[in-house]
Amino acid sequence: MTAAPKEQPAAHPAQRRTLTVLSIAQALGGLSNGVALGVGSLLVAQVTGREELAGLAATLLTLGGAALAVPLAKLAQRRGRRVSLTTGALLALAGAVTLAVGGALDAPWIVLPGFFVLGGAMAVNLQSRFAATDLSTPERRGRDLALVVWMTTIGVIVGPNLIGPGDALGVSLGLPSLVGAYVISAAAMAVTAAVLWSSLRPDPLLESRMGVPVEAEAPRLRLAAHPRALAAVVAVAAAHATMVGVMALTPVHLDHAGQALGVIGFTMSAHTAGMYALSPVFGWLTDRVGARATVLAGAGILLLAVLANLLLPVALAPVGLALLGLGWSASTVAGSTLVAAAVEPRLRPALQGRSDLVMGLSGAAAGAAAGPLLGLAGYGGLNLAMLPVIATVAVAAVLATRSARADSVTGATAPTTD
Repeated sequence: MTAAPKEQPAAHPAQRRTLTVLSIAQALGGLSNGVALGVGSLLVAQVTGREELAGLAATLLTLGGAALAVPLAKLAQRRGRRVSLTTGALLALAGAVTLAVGGALDAPWIVLPGFFVLGGAMAVNLQSRFAATDLSTPERRGRDLALVVWMTTIGVIVGPNLIGPGDALGVSLGLPSLVGAYVISAAAMAVTAAVLWSSLRPDPLLESRMGVPVEAEAPRLRLAAHPRALAAVVAVAAAHATMVGVMALTPVHLDHAGQALGVIGFTMSAHTAGMYALSPVFGWLTDRVGARATVLAGAGILLLAVLANLLLPVALAPVGLALLGLGWSASTVAGSTLVAAAVEPRLRPALQGRSDLVMGLSGAAAGAAAGPLLGLAGYGGLNLAMLPVIATVAVAAVLATRSARADSVTGATAPTTD
């Protein structure tokens, strides 16, 4: 006699609204970051008078996002996602205003901290993907997370195209060149904060706790006691380090190889498209074939990216960078899905904050190390140096999902993680 199919749990009635609000905020946050980063290195070089310091814009933005990840996660634990995400958006707004003021005054001592505070936008974008899973059913967790990640695509495509109009706006307001972009960035974060505060109701994290007894003291997360959670964090961080390490110095490599700016721009566009455009596909694969298989596929694509960068002529650099983005997307979507459900619900915000912190620090470290590696071993040596990091992604994925049949990491059936 055939067993009756297992009834799937119904979606929470507030989940559709939650995903809509988070998607809008994600697109606006991506737009803010796209505008800010598009001229960030130029603004730093302009106010400091030293081109060798131009990379501080991206570095400080990344470090700011990493540093704010844990405090915002703790705030979410206590007050919910609405308060936490709105706070992060307001911090990013303050950072954009600081950058506009610093640029107008030609003051590097104002501009550089401004990039760090603007990292709040990055922290909000990262935490939003986890907020998308608060009310998810286990069978849709990967797709819900991936949808919010995918919405970043809109921002990163539209944002850089607003640099010119933003600059014209700034000049019309009497601001120096490049400063107008941060007026656009500030406006985007102001709307983001307003959308999150007014519309993220009910709060998805607080709603997920309905019916759960409130504890007198917030639980503490000890990663040593949750080895699979630790492995999931490592998988996401290693994939991010691989992506940043190669991506950060590819424009320099192409410039040294005599490639035109148009080729460099197209290569980076191909990379960005790889990072975000297919994230819903990887979310679907995570739910259907399992997080482990999807992270391993991501590691395999990262390996293909390294091989393409080593073996293909420099004119085909967009192929390698597109593969690099795809590998990052698969590993990050599936790995983040593991992180989202690796511990009991009351510990999840703390784990998610730790994951974003480690991810940001790993990316910053890889970006910082990429320059010396390129100088010592060339672009080929830089890519070869990523091989052990890619191996770490694969090993961590296996460790994060071991014994899944006995105690499923994702809270779903065995095929979800195996």
